[in-house]
Amino acid sequence: MNNVAFNLRQYLDEKQSLIQQYLERILQPYDQQRELIMAMGHSLMAKGKRLRPILSMAAAQACGKDFLPALPACCAIEMIHTYSLIHDDLPAMDDDDLRRGIPTCHKQFSETTAILAGDALLTHAFNVISQPEPFFDIYPDDTTRLQLIARISNAAGIQGMVEGQILDMQSYQLEQNDRFSHLKKIHALKTGKLITVSVEAGAISVGADPETIVKLVYYADQIGLAFQVVDDILNIEGNPEIMGKSAGSDVINDKMTFPAIIGLAASKKYAKQLIENAIDVISSFDETATPLRAIATYIINRDH
Repeated sequence: MNNVAFNLRQYLDEKQSLIQQYLERILQPYDQQRELIMAMGHSLMAKGKRLRPILSMAAAQACGKDFLPALPACCAIEMIHTYSLIHDDLPAMDDDDLRRGIPTCHKQFSETTAILAGDALLTHAFNVISQPEPFFDIYPDDTTRLQLIARISNAAGIQGMVEGQILDMQSYQLEQNDRFSHLKKIHALKTGKLITVSVEAGAISVGADPETIVKLVYYADQIGLAFQVVDDILNIEGNPEIMGKSAGSDVINDKMTFPAIIGLAASKKYAKQLIENAIDVISSFDETATPLRAIATYIINRDH
Protein backbone atom coordinates (compact mmCIF):
# COMPACT_ATOMS: atom_id res chain seq x y z
CA MET A 1 0.00 0.00 0.00
CA ASN A 2 1.90 3.04 -1.27
CA ASN A 3 1.55 6.40 0.50
CA VAL A 4 1.47 8.32 -2.80
CA ALA A 5 -1.04 6.03 -4.47
CA PHE A 6 -3.28 5.57 -1.44
CA ASN A 7 -6.76 6.99 -1.99
CA LEU A 8 -8.27 7.72 1.42
CA ARG A 9 -11.64 8.78 0.04
CA GLN A 10 -12.00 5.45 -1.78
CA TYR A 11 -10.84 3.55 1.32
CA LEU A 12 -13.36 5.34 3.57
CA ASP A 13 -16.19 4.84 1.06
CA GLU A 14 -15.48 1.12 0.73
CA LYS A 15 -15.28 0.55 4.47
CA GLN A 16 -18.37 2.71 5.18
CA SER A 17 -20.33 0.66 2.65
CA LEU A 18 -19.16 -2.59 4.22
CA ILE A 19 -20.13 -1.51 7.74
CA GLN A 20 -23.49 -0.30 6.43
CA GLN A 21 -24.18 -3.76 4.98
CA TYR A 22 -23.40 -5.53 8.25
CA LEU A 23 -25.41 -3.08 10.35
CA GLU A 24 -28.40 -3.68 8.05
CA ARG A 25 -27.88 -7.42 8.48
CA ILE A 26 -27.88 -7.05 12.28
CA LEU A 27 -31.24 -5.23 12.33
CA GLN A 28 -32.83 -7.23 9.50
CA PRO A 29 -34.22 -10.14 11.61
CA TYR A 30 -36.50 -7.80 13.57
CA ASP A 31 -39.93 -6.46 12.67
CA GLN A 32 -39.16 -3.25 10.79
CA GLN A 33 -42.63 -1.86 11.62
CA ARG A 34 -41.94 -1.79 15.37
CA GLU A 35 -41.29 1.75 16.55
CA LEU A 36 -38.27 0.66 18.57
CA ILE A 37 -36.63 -0.97 15.54
CA MET A 38 -37.55 1.99 13.34
CA ALA A 39 -35.94 4.38 15.82
CA MET A 40 -32.80 2.25 16.12
CA GLY A 41 -32.52 2.08 12.33
CA HIS A 42 -33.24 5.80 11.93
CA SER A 43 -30.10 6.71 13.87
CA LEU A 44 -27.89 3.69 13.17
CA MET A 45 -28.36 3.65 9.41
CA ALA A 46 -27.99 7.40 8.92
CA LYS A 47 -24.93 8.18 6.84
CA GLY A 48 -22.23 8.83 9.42
CA LYS A 49 -18.45 8.87 9.04
CA ARG A 50 -18.15 5.37 10.58
CA LEU A 51 -14.74 6.53 11.80
CA ARG A 52 -14.56 4.14 14.76
CA PRO A 53 -15.20 0.89 12.88
CA ILE A 54 -12.94 2.05 10.07
CA LEU A 55 -10.18 2.65 12.60
CA SER A 56 -10.73 -0.89 13.88
CA MET A 57 -10.30 -2.33 10.41
CA ALA A 58 -7.28 -0.13 9.71
CA ALA A 59 -5.65 -1.22 12.98
CA ALA A 60 -6.14 -4.89 12.08
CA GLN A 61 -4.52 -4.21 8.71
CA ALA A 62 -1.65 -2.35 10.38
CA CYS A 63 -0.94 -5.59 12.26
CA GLY A 64 -0.48 -7.27 8.89
CA LYS A 65 -3.76 -9.15 9.15
CA ASP A 66 -7.08 -9.39 7.31
CA PHE A 67 -9.62 -7.10 9.01
CA LEU A 68 -12.54 -9.56 8.71
CA PRO A 69 -12.22 -10.96 12.28
CA ALA A 70 -12.58 -7.38 13.56
CA LEU A 71 -16.02 -6.85 12.01
CA PRO A 72 -18.12 -7.96 15.03
CA ALA A 73 -16.29 -5.46 17.24
CA CYS A 74 -16.53 -2.82 14.50
CA CYS A 75 -20.31 -3.10 14.33
CA ALA A 76 -20.73 -3.28 18.10
CA ILE A 77 -18.68 -0.12 18.59
CA GLU A 78 -20.68 1.75 15.95
CA MET A 79 -23.90 0.69 17.70
CA ILE A 80 -22.53 1.95 21.02
CA HIS A 81 -21.41 5.20 19.41
CA THR A 82 -24.86 5.70 17.89
CA TYR A 83 -26.54 5.07 21.24
CA SER A 84 -24.32 7.77 22.75
CA LEU A 85 -25.32 10.23 20.03
CA ILE A 86 -29.04 9.55 20.55
CA HIS A 87 -28.72 10.22 24.27
CA ASP A 88 -26.34 13.15 23.79
CA ASP A 89 -28.91 14.89 21.59
CA LEU A 90 -31.73 14.60 24.14
CA PRO A 91 -33.21 17.78 25.71
CA ALA A 92 -31.67 16.87 29.08
CA MET A 93 -28.22 16.78 27.48
CA ASP A 94 -27.29 18.90 24.42
CA ASP A 95 -30.86 19.34 23.12
CA ASP A 96 -30.01 19.08 19.40
CA ASP A 97 -32.49 18.87 16.53
CA LEU A 98 -30.20 17.59 13.79
CA ARG A 99 -27.76 14.68 13.60
CA ARG A 100 -26.04 13.22 10.53
CA GLY A 101 -28.15 15.50 8.36
CA ILE A 102 -31.52 14.22 9.62
CA PRO A 103 -33.77 14.94 12.63
CA THR A 104 -32.39 13.59 15.89
CA CYS A 105 -34.08 10.45 17.19
CA HIS A 106 -36.22 12.20 19.80
CA LYS A 107 -37.38 14.74 17.18
CA GLN A 108 -38.32 12.03 14.68
CA PHE A 109 -40.04 9.86 17.30
CA SER A 110 -40.26 10.87 20.97
CA GLU A 111 -37.97 11.28 23.95
CA THR A 112 -39.17 7.98 25.40
CA THR A 113 -38.56 6.09 22.18
CA ALA A 114 -35.15 7.73 21.72
CA ILE A 115 -34.02 6.76 25.21
CA LEU A 116 -35.10 3.16 24.69
CA ALA A 117 -33.60 3.00 21.18
CA GLY A 118 -30.27 4.07 22.66
CA ASP A 119 -30.60 1.51 25.44
CA ALA A 120 -31.38 -1.20 22.91
CA LEU A 121 -28.39 -0.36 20.69
CA LEU A 122 -26.04 -0.43 23.67
CA THR A 123 -27.18 -3.80 24.97
CA HIS A 124 -27.54 -5.41 21.55
CA ALA A 125 -23.97 -4.41 20.70
CA PHE A 126 -22.66 -6.94 23.22
CA ASN A 127 -25.03 -9.58 21.87
CA VAL A 128 -23.41 -9.07 18.46
CA ILE A 129 -19.92 -9.74 19.87
CA SER A 130 -20.95 -12.66 22.07
CA GLN A 131 -23.09 -14.33 19.40
CA PRO A 132 -21.65 -13.30 16.02
CA GLU A 133 -22.60 -16.49 14.15
CA PRO A 134 -25.82 -15.22 12.49
CA PHE A 135 -24.10 -12.19 10.97
CA PHE A 136 -20.42 -12.95 10.35
CA ASP A 137 -18.56 -15.79 8.62
CA ILE A 138 -15.26 -15.04 10.40
CA TYR A 139 -14.93 -13.93 14.02
CA PRO A 140 -12.50 -14.23 16.95
CA ASP A 141 -12.52 -17.21 19.29
CA ASP A 142 -14.44 -17.24 22.58
CA THR A 143 -11.52 -16.06 24.71
CA THR A 144 -10.78 -13.14 22.41
CA ARG A 145 -14.45 -12.14 22.25
CA LEU A 146 -14.62 -12.11 26.05
CA GLN A 147 -11.57 -9.84 26.07
CA LEU A 148 -13.24 -7.56 23.53
CA ILE A 149 -16.41 -7.34 25.64
CA ALA A 150 -14.31 -6.43 28.70
CA ARG A 151 -12.35 -3.72 26.88
CA ILE A 152 -15.31 -2.19 25.04
CA SER A 153 -17.63 -2.17 28.07
CA ASN A 154 -14.88 -0.52 30.11
CA ALA A 155 -14.42 2.18 27.45
CA ALA A 156 -18.15 2.84 27.20
CA GLY A 157 -19.01 2.86 30.90
CA ILE A 158 -18.16 4.44 34.23
CA GLN A 159 -14.42 4.53 33.51
CA GLY A 160 -14.91 5.86 30.00
CA MET A 161 -17.52 7.53 27.85
CA VAL A 162 -20.32 7.80 30.44
CA GLU A 163 -17.96 9.24 33.04
CA GLY A 164 -16.73 11.77 30.47
CA GLN A 165 -20.30 12.75 29.70
CA ILE A 166 -21.20 13.46 33.32
CA LEU A 167 -17.96 15.38 33.86
CA ASP A 168 -18.93 17.46 30.83
CA MET A 169 -22.34 18.18 32.34
CA GLN A 170 -20.68 19.33 35.58
CA SER A 171 -17.94 21.40 33.96
CA TYR A 172 -19.70 24.73 34.51
CA GLN A 173 -18.77 24.55 38.21
CA LEU A 174 -15.01 24.78 37.58
CA GLU A 175 -12.69 27.70 38.10
CA GLN A 176 -11.12 29.09 34.91
CA ASN A 177 -7.56 27.92 35.69
CA ASP A 178 -8.72 24.32 36.14
CA ARG A 179 -10.59 24.13 32.88
CA PHE A 180 -7.94 23.12 30.35
CA SER A 181 -6.73 20.02 32.23
CA HIS A 182 -10.32 19.12 33.10
CA LEU A 183 -11.43 19.52 29.48
CA LYS A 184 -8.66 17.17 28.30
CA LYS A 185 -9.82 14.63 30.88
CA ILE A 186 -13.46 14.98 29.79
CA HIS A 187 -12.70 14.29 26.16
CA ALA A 188 -10.11 11.59 26.82
CA LEU A 189 -13.07 9.79 28.39
CA LYS A 190 -16.13 11.05 26.51
CA THR A 191 -14.75 10.90 22.96
CA GLY A 192 -11.28 9.41 23.23
CA LYS A 193 -12.02 6.15 25.03
CA LEU A 194 -14.30 4.82 22.30
CA ILE A 195 -11.86 5.85 19.58
CA THR A 196 -8.99 4.23 21.47
CA VAL A 197 -10.89 0.99 22.07
CA SER A 198 -11.83 0.90 18.38
CA VAL A 199 -8.17 0.75 17.42
CA GLU A 200 -7.37 -1.62 20.29
CA ALA A 201 -10.26 -3.93 19.37
CA GLY A 202 -9.08 -4.20 15.79
CA ALA A 203 -5.65 -5.26 17.00
CA ILE A 204 -7.00 -7.65 19.64
CA SER A 205 -9.37 -9.25 17.12
CA VAL A 206 -6.46 -10.35 14.95
CA GLY A 207 -4.15 -11.43 17.78
CA ALA A 208 -1.65 -8.56 17.72
CA ASP A 209 1.31 -8.69 20.09
CA PRO A 210 1.30 -6.49 23.25
CA GLU A 211 4.03 -4.11 22.03
CA THR A 212 2.11 -3.35 18.85
CA ILE A 213 -1.09 -2.78 20.82
CA VAL A 214 0.67 -0.30 23.15
CA LYS A 215 1.79 1.79 20.15
CA LEU A 216 -1.64 1.65 18.55
CA VAL A 217 -3.33 2.70 21.81
CA TYR A 218 -1.05 5.76 22.06
CA TYR A 219 -1.81 6.60 18.42
CA ALA A 220 -5.52 6.34 19.18
CA ASP A 221 -5.31 8.41 22.37
CA GLN A 222 -3.73 11.24 20.40
CA ILE A 223 -6.14 11.22 17.46
CA GLY A 224 -9.11 10.83 19.83
CA LEU A 225 -8.28 14.06 21.61
CA ALA A 226 -7.46 15.77 18.31
CA PHE A 227 -10.85 14.69 16.97
CA GLN A 228 -12.63 16.54 19.77
CA VAL A 229 -10.45 19.65 19.43
CA VAL A 230 -11.34 19.76 15.72
CA ASP A 231 -15.01 19.20 16.58
CA ASP A 232 -14.89 22.27 18.82
CA ILE A 233 -13.25 24.28 16.03
CA LEU A 234 -15.86 23.14 13.49
CA ASN A 235 -18.64 24.19 15.86
CA ILE A 236 -17.33 27.72 15.34
CA GLU A 237 -16.11 27.66 11.74
CA GLY A 238 -17.97 24.72 10.18
CA ASN A 239 -20.72 24.78 7.56
CA PRO A 240 -23.92 23.21 9.01
CA GLU A 241 -24.95 21.93 5.57
CA ILE A 242 -21.68 19.98 5.27
CA MET A 243 -21.54 18.89 8.91
CA GLY A 244 -25.15 17.66 9.07
CA LYS A 245 -25.66 19.34 12.45
CA SER A 246 -25.99 22.82 13.86
CA ALA A 247 -22.98 25.12 14.19
CA GLY A 248 -22.49 27.68 16.92
CA SER A 249 -24.38 25.70 19.55
CA ASP A 250 -21.37 25.54 21.89
CA VAL A 251 -21.23 29.33 22.16
CA ILE A 252 -25.00 29.62 22.57
CA ASN A 253 -24.98 27.00 25.33
CA ASP A 254 -21.82 28.46 26.93
CA LYS A 255 -20.12 25.07 26.69
CA MET A 256 -16.55 24.54 27.81
CA THR A 257 -14.54 23.97 24.64
CA PHE A 258 -10.90 24.20 23.62
CA PRO A 259 -11.35 27.45 21.64
CA ALA A 260 -13.24 28.97 24.58
CA ILE A 261 -10.36 28.18 26.94
CA ILE A 262 -7.16 28.54 24.91
CA GLY A 263 -8.42 30.37 21.81
CA LEU A 264 -9.03 29.32 18.23
CA ALA A 265 -5.45 29.63 16.96
CA ALA A 266 -3.98 27.74 19.92
CA SER A 267 -6.62 25.01 19.49
CA LYS A 268 -5.58 24.50 15.87
CA LYS A 269 -1.93 24.31 16.91
CA TYR A 270 -2.73 21.83 19.67
CA ALA A 271 -4.69 19.56 17.31
CA LYS A 272 -1.80 19.61 14.84
CA GLN A 273 0.67 18.56 17.55
CA LEU A 274 -1.57 15.68 18.66
CA ILE A 275 -1.75 14.37 15.09
CA GLU A 276 2.02 14.63 14.69
CA ASN A 277 2.44 12.60 17.90
CA ALA A 278 0.07 9.93 16.56
CA ILE A 279 1.85 9.57 13.24
CA ASP A 280 5.26 9.52 14.91
CA VAL A 281 4.45 6.60 17.24
CA ILE A 282 3.59 4.33 14.28
CA SER A 283 6.57 5.46 12.19
CA SER A 284 8.13 1.98 12.49
CA PHE A 285 5.06 0.32 10.94
CA ASP A 286 5.25 -0.58 7.24
CA GLU A 287 2.88 0.45 4.46
CA THR A 288 0.04 -1.59 5.98
CA ALA A 289 -0.37 1.34 8.41
CA THR A 290 -0.89 3.82 5.58
CA PRO A 291 -4.67 4.03 6.28
CA LEU A 292 -3.98 4.90 9.93
CA ARG A 293 -1.59 7.67 8.89
CA ALA A 294 -4.05 8.98 6.32
CA ILE A 295 -6.95 8.92 8.80
CA ALA A 296 -4.90 10.91 11.31
CA THR A 297 -4.29 13.58 8.66
CA TYR A 298 -7.96 13.48 7.66
CA ILE A 299 -9.04 14.15 11.25
CA ILE A 300 -7.28 17.48 11.38
CA ASN A 301 -8.36 18.52 7.86
CA ARG A 302 -11.99 17.36 7.95
CA ASP A 303 -14.92 19.69 7.41
CA HIS A 304 -17.56 17.59 9.18
